[in-house]
Amino acid sequence: MKKLVIIPTYNEINNIGIIINKIINLDLNLDILVVDDNSPDKTYDKVHELQKKYKAGVRRFGFINWVGAFNLYIKEVHRFFVVWAQTLLSPLISSLLFLSVLTLALGDDRGEVLGYPFVAFLAPGLIVMSLISQSFSHSVSSLMISKMQGNIVDMLHAPLSALEVTLAIILAAVTRSIVIAIISILVFSVIVDLNFYNFFYILTFGFLGCFILGSLGFITGLWAEKFDHTATITNFIVTPLTFLSGTFFTIDKLPAFFKSISLMNPFFYIIDGFRYGFLGKSDGSIFFGLIYLSILSFLMWYLAFYLFKKGYKIKS
Repeated sequence: MKKLVIIPTYNEINNIGIIINKIINLDLNLDILVVDDNSPDKTYDKVHELQKKYKAGVRRFGFINWVGAFNLYIKEVHRFFVVWAQTLLSPLISSLLFLSVLTLALGDDRGEVLGYPFVAFLAPGLIVMSLISQSFSHSVSSLMISKMQGNIVDMLHAPLSALEVTLAIILAAVTRSIVIAIISILVFSVIVDLNFYNFFYILTFGFLGCFILGSLGFITGLWAEKFDHTATITNFIVTPLTFLSGTFFTIDKLPAFFKSISLMNPFFYIIDGFRYGFLGKSDGSIFFGLIYLSILSFLMWYLAFYLFKKGYKIKS
């Protein structure tokens, strides 16, 4: 088993080179970790020189540290399974309450929407609305808890790149949403006569929507300094865009101004494409929505990647 030598330093600029040389000359295949307490004599500059001399600090995992990224992903998945009642059961109950209240309030006069009973039109929208909101919540809570508890340092010091950290956390958020989707579809199928037109569109638009909101949640978690700040994004961006997305109605019912806003709203294309997978009918262009969301998902992830790599609000 490979061993790690930890060297705490404070004003050891004259000694650190001698110590490291002697350890390396032992030829015992050891790793060396120098922990410097901000030495006034700039011991850390000497350590950086030694790193270059011995070519230390070079990644040994190839382009991607698959083991490290996978373990971070598993940690994040385990985090939401531990509190399953809050993370998996609660969104299902909320969706069922929405379904019950709306169907009971409208009664038998609700009529058909896109040629289907209102409840069959509503159910897919409620499911995907729950998915994207939970994907956002997971990424936000992951970053915020790490920052507030101080253990984000573990991620920053681990041999993980910004690529690996962002993808691990965002894909864990997507995984949480997929689990919720499976549970929701199974339960809704018992209550509602769900149609399944094409699973490709269900999976594709569901994944893209969750990935985009997971990335937005990651960015929000970096930006926010406390949980109150995350509510700003939820209340002024996520919620308004959700309610203007056609979850509860077709956008043809909207005034021209709000309809034009909806046609620029990524949430509309997420919900419209996801619903198309069930009903085979849509309000907008499925092809345009697929291209639009694919580009947006990359841009959102890249922004999250860039901000984390630069240490935005996490490095002093």
